[in-house]
Amino acid sequence: MGILDWFKNRPAQFDPDRVSDEMLRGAVDKAITLTNPRLKLLPDCHKRLMPAVATTIEFLRALVHDLPAARPLSSAVWSSDPTLRAFFVAASDIPGLLGRAGNLRTLFDKFPELDEACLVLGMAFMERQVFGMVVHGGVVQRDVAQTNVSFSDHGARICGSDESRLRRVAAVEAFEYLLGQALAEIAEDRLERQELQGSRSLIRARLRLLQQQGPGLGSMFGGPPARPSEQARLNAELLENERQLAALGGGESVLEAELDCLRTVLGNPQRYLRVEPRRLRLSSMNVLVDDTSSEAAADVDFSLAELGGSPPMRRAFVLARVARGEMPPPQQINLDDAGRYL
Repeated sequence: MGILDWFKNRPAQFDPDRVSDEMLRGAVDKAITLTNPRLKLLPDCHKRLMPAVATTIEFLRALVHDLPAARPLSSAVWSSDPTLRAFFVAASDIPGLLGRAGNLRTLFDKFPELDEACLVLGMAFMERQVFGMVVHGGVVQRDVAQTNVSFSDHGARICGSDESRLRRVAAVEAFEYLLGQALAEIAEDRLERQELQGSRSLIRARLRLLQQQGPGLGSMFGGPPARPSEQARLNAELLENERQLAALGGGESVLEAELDCLRTVLGNPQRYLRVEPRRLRLSSMNVLVDDTSSEAAADVDFSLAELGGSPPMRRAFVLARVARGEMPPPQQINLDDAGRYL
């Protein structure tokens, strides 16, 4: 199977209800193909990678199982849904988001019988300390420290024809994210190797130059010979460089290092991906309110994902249901306006 084939029919690659031998083998094959197909040359590569892949699959099964049920995403219910009011400043922001969701539009176009589809609504999440007014016992208090919560940069790239399919796609994308983290760490090792090889070449050239300027042609042309301490320092740097290269290894040892890196990442998915449920009691101004306050507020539930890659990322998200009727018409190109710029 080619590398691009793994990105087709993603829901079939993951079953959150049961782990079959076929799914495990497929996940191992995908990990190898997307990382480095030459890993297959190593003895018992599939067998050695299988436990780490199984760990990641169990981790992802628990993750998608624990996600709350999909909630309606509609501009019509924005005014009566405190969670949507916390996420979006105005009801008109929702059609704007859906209009930018190209994958969702493609899904509805591909399946005309679908009346509803599901998506992952992702958002940037920020908590900021501010000073504001509060009312306690009918008395207004000013300049009180408060926590203001904001949601921005809304996106809806992952979608599915139903909630079960959406959870499968989300798990596969999470698996691919972990493979990406393994690739990034392997790339760092490869970069280190290239830098060491380049450094070795430079040191050898510099050493040859100093040796020539010392007891060789340098003394004939009046150049001062290199000090023994300088040659000793460069020799020491070269030996250290060679030691580091030997530690990195070459050929099969390089593949072994890459396989170990892949096993480490997939054997410890919690280091790179954490998802936790969050419930915040927020006022209509998205100010955090404690349970003892008499101020009008509502509970807002969402999930918070922390990605430990480079750079690290933190995103709030919910699963959502969208009716076909919520999709705004596709934006039309105004040819008259476009002609003005030609």
